[in-house]
Amino acid sequence: MDTLYRKVEEALDTIRPYLEADGGNVEVVEITADQTLKIELIGACKTCNMSHMTMRSGIEETIRRAVPEIKQIVSINS
Repeated sequence: MDTLYRKVEEALDTIRPYLEADGGNVEVVEITADQTLKIELIGACKTCNMSHMTMRSGIEETIRRAVPEIKQIVSINS
């Protein structure tokens, strides 16, 4: 498994319990050559009216702190 991908998954694993508690989750779709992380919110997170807030304050902050190599984070749900 690619080191960058592993680091992203480890970071996401720290917040997944909170997403799962509300019936949702997040999965990595792709990490591009220019270090853009594409993710997809799934389950309840996909349709939740708070998903934008979850994305910004939860997922993005967690990944930026743990994996500074990632330059951009994009949700394919948006």
